[in-house]
Amino acid sequence: MIRTAAAILMAAWTLLGAETMKIATYNVENLFDLHYDGTEYVEYIPDTSWQWNRTNYDTKLRNIARVIAEMNADVIALQEVESLRALKDLKAAAKRTGCYYPYTAFAGAKNTTVKVALLSKYPIAYTAELSVSASRKQRAILEVKLDLHGTPLYLFVNHWKSKSGPESRRILSAKALKKRLDVLGYAQPFVLLGDFNSHYEEYRIFLKERKHNDTDGITGINHVLKTLHEGTAVTPATLSRCGDCTYNLWYDLPEKERWTHNFYGQREALDHIIISRGLADGKGIEYVQGSFRRFAPDYLFKKRALFRWQRSRKHPLHHTGKGYSDHLPVYALFRL
Repeated sequence: MIRTAAAILMAAWTLLGAETMKIATYNVENLFDLHYDGTEYVEYIPDTSWQWNRTNYDTKLRNIARVIAEMNADVIALQEVESLRALKDLKAAAKRTGCYYPYTAFAGAKNTTVKVALLSKYPIAYTAELSVSASRKQRAILEVKLDLHGTPLYLFVNHWKSKSGPESRRILSAKALKKRLDVLGYAQPFVLLGDFNSHYEEYRIFLKERKHNDTDGITGINHVLKTLHEGTAVTPATLSRCGDCTYNLWYDLPEKERWTHNFYGQREALDHIIISRGLADGKGIEYVQGSFRRFAPDYLFKKRALFRWQRSRKHPLHHTGKGYSDHLPVYALFRL
């Protein structure tokens, strides 16, 4: 039903003579290549008892490529990609399904274990990496400027520190991003997307987590990026009045659908698409109101849980060659 509604929206804009583009984000859960670099997680060191080998790597590529091809986004941000080699292999796997992305971007300057990337059907005008800190534990933010028939669109691909660390780690990423956005300007059309490791209302849920709340209740996603204004969530109406606020598209979905990650039964919306007022001002590129969706076909679930990439629970521990990711992708439509 969700996919049908999105298709109807796109068809309606086509009939009106407007071009639409679909922008998505997907944490693909540890897409490691088969080259040993010394920075791999132990279970992804090639050709050990863990069986991270050609067979399992090719299966992982095919499975993720299936998701990408069926979602068929024009632009897709990716998280947890080890290397440019792995990105190119994924691009080739997607092409074999008939889904071709001629343009790529990759945040490879910093030697973190996994990185962020982007595949695009639209030309890329430039890319840059926003440094968060000198630590290997803080991944860079990838900035990509797309050329949409002469009109620019700025994308910022994020993968913030996991919740194994406190909120102060995620605030570092938020501040680095906010500094760039302040220079760019909020009237510009920009999209913030990726795995923020933060709920869309993180300011509420993290208060009871002492290991997370080391910032006196201040969060990166809600307070620094200003998806919260005067104590309430930013709406499209608020967005037009608040100079440097941003709008989180999760509010376009029913509350029961607002999640992409399930950790021991705790459902959270960790993956986001957040827009500037430059995409909701009635000029140029515009977000298609109500088009935000999770991509959630049945095969991405196993019983009630996400069908993440599987590893055996019995010794010897190894990859089983089944599953997809521990995150669901999300996407939204934009009218050009």
